[in-house]
Amino acid sequence: MTPPQRLAQLTTTTLRQRLHGPGIPLVTGPFVFSIRSREPEVAEGLRRLYGAHVIDESGFADFNVEVRRTPGLRGRLKPQVEFLLDGYTPFNPLPRPQAFAMLEWGMNWCIASHAHQYLVIHAAVVEREGLAAILPAPPGSGKSTLTAALIHRGWRLLSDELALVDLETGSMVPLARPVNLKNNSIEVLKGFAPEAQWGEEVPDTQKGRVAHVRVPDASIAAVAISATPRWVVFPRWQAGSELTLDAHAKAQAFIQLADNAFNYSMLGERGFTVLADLIDRCDSVGFTYSRLDDAIAYFDGLVEDATR
Repeated sequence: MTPPQRLAQLTTTTLRQRLHGPGIPLVTGPFVFSIRSREPEVAEGLRRLYGAHVIDESGFADFNVEVRRTPGLRGRLKPQVEFLLDGYTPFNPLPRPQAFAMLEWGMNWCIASHAHQYLVIHAAVVEREGLAAILPAPPGSGKSTLTAALIHRGWRLLSDELALVDLETGSMVPLARPVNLKNNSIEVLKGFAPEAQWGEEVPDTQKGRVAHVRVPDASIAAVAISATPRWVVFPRWQAGSELTLDAHAKAQAFIQLADNAFNYSMLGERGFTVLADLIDRCDSVGFTYSRLDDAIAYFDGLVEDATR
């Protein structure tokens, strides 16, 4: 059997030609995104961050998306870009240097708004020994920094932003897309994991200064392998704090996860049953930290205890 083609096998010229023309059908977990764009920031971001991802030549795509320059005089005087799904523009335009970041945010929106074959939760998910830790948290909690640190210390990335729960099995389904870091977290991770590979840094977005971290190839190679939910950890970074834990009752954890789910209400009784089963299978804890080494040791200890 011929191995699948990966994006890194395309020459720079072919990559741009396909982005300008029919699009590149990129596999990201259970979804295929057909991506089109004439913006060089998009081509460069894909080259740096998606090189190990498979190109699906079957002719089918779940989402046909495009990042393009806004038309008209205003777009020429102050270049902006817009994100489109099947020709529909769900967001306001952004400055052109944010083209790749807009693609990433738009892909998240596509999944959160349309992938109702899963319970979709705003949370990171990492895995070790087949067991998944789910990390729901609001912006500024240190979730993405912790996630990026974990995947550079032997944990597998399933997702940085969108936890996908299979409605039939209750397992966690991988996406393995780049991790989005903001502001001071960028320097923190560069110091902690100098081997990490980065996309271009983009200043002055609505979220501040942002940069994406490439997913380790091992996580992409295992993207078809689901994981069993075992822990729900609510992380909170606090400068200078010691590592502290706060056990969550199952009812409390259920409410917090439901509040973080994009489609819990839409799924109705099915959503309630799937989320209740997930909570029953997991230990839930609040987790405050300031040092990444301490956090990694705690997560590694969870696995050691669970696999004894």
